[in-house]
Order: sequence, then structure tokens, then C-alpha cells
Amino acid sequence: MMTLSHNTFDPALHTVVLCKGETNFQKLAGVNSGYLLDQSKKEENLLKHTVIDQRHVFLVSMNKTSDLSESECIEDFRKKGAALQAMVEEEELAAVQIIADQTINRKESEAFLEGVLLSQYQFLNYKSEKKEQSFTKIVLLSGMPDASKVDEIRAVVSATCFARDLVNEPVITLNTQELSHRFIEAGNEAGFVTDILGKAGIEELKMGGLLGVNKGSIDPPAFNILTYKPENAVNDKPLIFVGKGVVYDTGGSNLKPGNYMTTMKSDMGGGAAAAGAIYAVAKAKLPLYTVALIPATDNRIGENALVPDDVITISDGTTVEVKNTDAEGRLILADALVYAKNLQPMLVIDLATLTGAAEAITGSYGSAMIHKDAEQFVDDLKESGEAVYERLHELPVWREFRDQLKSDIADISNLGGRIGGATTAGMFLRHFTDYPWIHLDIAGPAFLEKAEGYKKSGGTGAGVRLLFNFAKKMAVK
Repeated sequence: MMTLSHNTFDPALHTVVLCKGETNFQKLAGVNSGYLLDQSKKEENLLKHTVIDQRHVFLVSMNKTSDLSESECIEDFRKKGAALQAMVEEEELAAVQIIADQTINRKESEAFLEGVLLSQYQFLNYKSEKKEQSFTKIVLLSGMPDASKVDEIRAVVSATCFARDLVNEPVITLNTQELSHRFIEAGNEAGFVTDILGKAGIEELKMGGLLGVNKGSIDPPAFNILTYKPENAVNDKPLIFVGKGVVYDTGGSNLKPGNYMTTMKSDMGGGAAAAGAIYAVAKAKLPLYTVALIPATDNRIGENALVPDDVITISDGTTVEVKNTDAEGRLILADALVYAKNLQPMLVIDLATLTGAAEAITGSYGSAMIHKDAEQFVDDLKESGEAVYERLHELPVWREFRDQLKSDIADISNLGGRIGGATTAGMFLRHFTDYPWIHLDIAGPAFLEKAEGYKKSGGTGAGVRLLFNFAKKMAVK
């Protein structure tokens, strides 16, 4: 666990200097280093380090910014924070102090610290030999975030790591019941309330989508309702996050080929993001009435599993022709979106690792978006995406995509045609909304085969930082 504190300069402590261009090392770090001074003059972003009298001094120089957008520049600070964390860990140093030159602005120093902390994440639950990190303490000096901002950053980082843990856990230990238990524990820690509907409650609400997907499972489904309602909330109608909670997806009767089934423990990335976001909102004590709805099940082959050609009924009475059991996430989300109507939301944002088609569009660099009656919120959400570098790409909502979902025997089918899969999946969900709604397909960024800077391989917690940044905006409107 990283310890963060504010203090005055300690000439004996290993020092990190964050700057743009040439800087006064004698003033900032208490050393004269011709090598670092020469490095700081280079017109490029770099991380260099030297040892003077057994004291490590690190130079983080961020010069190359002219051809980058503001969000790209800020992201580079996060990446340099991750690079510093790796370098300090490699040197087996326990503590450093970080000072920022006056050329560094508030957003840049915050992003740098965030990158350091996010890159500390490790998932070692199943390692027999656990190598503990040596880097455990940071002293923040002038130019770095103040105490209140540090508390906020820590809340968001903790929430992101909570979401990462959920995604990285295998289904053998994280089934639907254990997922609900994790939500209860997180709520007790952060300050939100968790209510859980078991199978009987789900049957009473006639959630045919969730019950249908669960038919092949040996574990019962769960419908998780996470609520944070502070007394000073600025909103009477809740901001609702809906997250897909498929704890493992075999594809069901439309069984995935082996290579496509690997990593499907990550198919609850949307549910993890929704839970992580409300965790961050509660931990940071934002004055915002917030709810997360997470329908949870696995999607397996079983004696009574859903099969293609089945017709199921969603909780609002809509009948759905099941053309493919591997298009299951939209079925359980439909019931959650219907339930959200009962809460009279100001806005509903759903997140799901829904389609490979979305990943083909954005790669791991962003998420696909569709919205309805939410024009007053979309710009703020896009700005939040740029601010945290979880960018959003808007998909078309043309009627031709909606027409692909027509069924000869039911009200709607759960699968469109060969093209536009990310859009038709979103259009299916759109059918179940009559309130301001935004859909985010996070299939691309939710899980990484290889680490990318401060995002470790495995679950990334994609969506948590985005939703928290957006919630902050809503808390002051």
C-alpha cells in the first residue's frame, strides 16, 4: 500500500524532478548535475536518472507537446508516472520525494501522480511466491497536488483497482454469489448500500432476459442494486450506472471456439466498472444521488440452456427471439434498463463488453457510444473521456440498423445482420429505454493481453475514471 504525505524538502531523500525544459536542479533537488541539465534541454519527453552521493535523482522532462492535443499531453504525464514507478521499483527504492517545477500545471502534476499510483497495481492472488513491491512511500513537495486532491485521486485509483480485481478473478472463485458479496464489502468500506435480488425476486419481477441466460447455469442469477444517496445530494433523480455482469461467457449453446472463450472471465467488465464508479463517488463523498444496477449470471451450456429459436419475455413484456445465445449480455441488460425506469433517473449510462465489433472500431483506445434523449449530457461525458483518456466514439443510430432486429415471430430479435454489430447491439438496448440514456460498449479497453503503461495486462478498470469524472461535473450543476 502506497503511503502519500506532504512535507518539506529532505536533502537525503531520493528525488524526482518534474519539469518542462531546462530547470534549476540546485534549487529544486539540491544537486548540481551537468548530465541532467543537458538532458533537460533536449526537445523530447524523457525520463533519466543519476546517482549523486548515493542519492538517486530522477528527471522527468516533458518537452514535446506542440503537435499533441491537451488530452494527449496529459496522458503522456500518466505514462511517465508509470515509467517512473517501474524505474524506482527496479532500483528497489522504498521512498522518493517528488517536486514539480513551476512550468508544470495542476492537471499535469495530478496526471503524473495518478499514473504512478495506477501502475502500482498487482494481481497476485494465485501466485505461490508473491514479490512485494519495495516502492511504498511518496513525499509530495511544491507543485504537486494538495491533500484534498490526493484524497480524490486515491479514491479513484482504489475504485479502479477494485474493478480490475473483479475482472481478473476466475469464475471458479467469483461466481454470482461471490460477486454480490464483494459488492457488499465494497459498500461497507466506501459508504453505499447493496441490495441483492436472488432468483425468487428476479422471477417475481419476470426478468426473462436474466433468467433465460441463466438457464444453463448451476449457480443462480443475482440482480445487484448499489445505492449511494447522501443527505446533501444535489439531485432528486438518480444518476444510474448499469453494468453487464456476465461472470463467465462460454457462448452458451452457440459455444465459442476455444481461443475466443479464453479471457471470458472479463465479460463482467461493465458490471465491475459500474461498481467501481459508485465506489469512487461514495469514497470521494460527492453530493450526488447515484445508483448502480448490475444483473449477474454466467452463460453456460447446461441441460436446460437457452437455445437459438427460443423466445423469451423481458420484464416489460417485450418478446425476444433468440437468434444467438452468445448475444446474451444485451438480454440481461434489457431487464436492468426496464428496472431503471422505476427509479425515474436523470440519466442512465450502461457499460458492457458487448461486441467484438466495437473493439474492431476503437481497438483498446476507446469505447463505442450510442445515446437517446441525452443530448444535454453527451458533451460533458465526451469531455470526461478526453480528460481521463477514455475516449468515446459515437455510432450512427440509423433506422436501417434498427430494422435488422425485426423478428417474424417476436417483437424483436437479439441479433442483427452481418454488419454494424456494435450499432445493432446498442439499438437493441435502446428499445428498452424511455429516459435519457447513453450506452458504452467497452469491449476494446476493458481487458488487455499486454500491459500499456499504467494499464496492466488483464482487467483495466475501464469506465471507472470516466464515470467518476462525469459524476463530478453533475455534482456541481
